[in-house]
Amino acid sequence: MSVTASMVKELREITGAGMMDCKNVLTETDGDIEKAVELLREKGIAKAAKKADRIAAQGLVRTAFTDDGKAAAIIEVNSETDFVAKNEEFISFVDALAELVLETDVKSKEEFMDLPFEGSNVQEVLKSKIAKIGENMNIRRFERHSAAGTVYKGYIHGNGTIGVIVGIKTEASAEETEEAGKDVAMQVASMNPKFLDGNDVDPKFIAEEKKILTQQVLNEGKKPEMVDRIVEGKLKKELKEYCLLEQKFVKDSEITVKQYIENTGKTKGKDMEVTSFVRFEVGEGIEKKEEDFAEEVAKQMGMSK
Repeated sequence: MSVTASMVKELREITGAGMMDCKNVLTETDGDIEKAVELLREKGIAKAAKKADRIAAQGLVRTAFTDDGKAAAIIEVNSETDFVAKNEEFISFVDALAELVLETDVKSKEEFMDLPFEGSNVQEVLKSKIAKIGENMNIRRFERHSAAGTVYKGYIHGNGTIGVIVGIKTEASAEETEEAGKDVAMQVASMNPKFLDGNDVDPKFIAEEKKILTQQVLNEGKKPEMVDRIVEGKLKKELKEYCLLEQKFVKDSEITVKQYIENTGKTKGKDMEVTSFVRFEVGEGIEKKEEDFAEEVAKQMGMSK
């Protein structure tokens, strides 16, 4: 049976295996997709190492929290395709890793990869998953947060494309901070602030922004003696967008996020203050490679779609 590019594309999407691997097993199985999937899995361990150099820019962000909300963890694990990111085994794997981060509080990736996990260690289980699922995967980053007097809440957006943890300093319980914590975490997910407040802003960031804004104002033809004042005004306005607590609250634009959390504290009878946040977005900063697999196969193998 003749192997077509569309058949290779279908097997690639099912297994995440390389195109030549897919073509070879389809030829070997006379075009039988089910048998080809089985054959790829059988050969998976031997080929796992070859997958390590492929770009993994899809994946999942997952969070984990202690029952009392006093500690939280977040992790990003990347895969090559969105198809694998939706795989139930992959999802369960990332959830388990988030719990491991929460339980162990290791600081480096090297330490984390050596942790006991599912009868082996994280590194070996990851290799096994790569072999079985047939696609490169990478544990990219993780953080664990825990501070005295702080309750942590979070939000997962888009089935795991963005994950957020927010720390709220308060004597209120995890249950009492549930709604406010989620609201602020959703604000972080949607508005992507760079800093907590004005005191948290990196001086290097301010210097760079001033340089850019100054050039913009000069390009607009403003008088030199007016430049500094105009730049300061623009920078002040810009920082309100970059600083979480100074942003307008998405659910009520008449107040800031800081005012919202303070008002909530008053309603609960217990002071509340947002003291930290972390936001992971899948693949941010990773160069993604856009591909039309059927077209690429056809080009490399001289086949028609």
